[in-house]
Amino acid sequence: MPEGHSVRRLARQFGDVFLGETLAVSSPQGRFSGGASLLDGHVLAAAEAHGKHLFLHFDNSLVLHVHLGLYGAWSFGGDSTFAGASSIGAPRRVGEQEAFAEDGDGGAAYAGPPAPVGAVRVRLAGSHGWADLRGATTCETITAAEIDAVLARLGPDPLRNLRGDAARFAANVQARKTPLAALLMDQKVIAGVGNVYRAEVLFRRRLDPWLPGTALADGDARKLWRDIVAVMADGVADGRIITTPPKYWTLDGTTAARAARAGIEVPPKSARFPHREDVHFVYKRHGLPCRVCRTMVLMADLAGRNLYWCPLCQQPQD
Repeated sequence: MPEGHSVRRLARQFGDVFLGETLAVSSPQGRFSGGASLLDGHVLAAAEAHGKHLFLHFDNSLVLHVHLGLYGAWSFGGDSTFAGASSIGAPRRVGEQEAFAEDGDGGAAYAGPPAPVGAVRVRLAGSHGWADLRGATTCETITAAEIDAVLARLGPDPLRNLRGDAARFAANVQARKTPLAALLMDQKVIAGVGNVYRAEVLFRRRLDPWLPGTALADGDARKLWRDIVAVMADGVADGRIITTPPKYWTLDGTTAARAARAGIEVPPKSARFPHREDVHFVYKRHGLPCRVCRTMVLMADLAGRNLYWCPLCQQPQD
């Protein structure tokens, strides 16, 4: 499932390519025809994200609310002015890295969007490009009051990091006996964290994933929040989840060249992106030696999702 950094990048991309434009909104698949008709012909006024939820605000006070879930994805295309990722969401071809067009998104001869391919739930089309949504868990047209109801069910978003959010997160965690690894996946506790970030930040903070929330000290909870804020902000900047420092990287010139061709600024932390296998400490590294202590990384099922951790670096504290 795309994590919060990807949804934040989605909101930014919609703002970059569609903000202030009158959009043709349709449902080629037919399942969203009623909701699309309410938005068709209206101007996109704002695009924002909270956790894994995307909200596209139109000038008639209605909002397109999308949650991608496990299988949802947006694809984009258009003329040479329509810059950005060509695909954001799941299913992934290259892990948490977005897809970019090799030679622009269609060149100067843009003549409108192509015929829909597959089950396109909703299509947004402007004067220079289009966006197609497939496979989303939630796709609905809602009001501002209904947005408030959605947000009321969600925990603080690290990518917003508003005043009081760290304390709110700490209180959410410390109120529950549930293991930390499960709490970080609970969107009522913290919005936007998924399986990759939860494994990586727990390792980075050397926290036992099975530690009950009630046992986490307030200071440790706030440090955990700050680390989540930092790595997710990096994810927004990089377009992928990179949680290891450069000393663990083997630099990938091919990836860097592809990013340069797409006009994507390479992260300042390195002149190049690391290879895919170098970007995580423990996620999907079960059976391999820990990068720090060389103990074998473990994997276990927790609430239907695979959890990865190092039993030595993250051993329970007395």
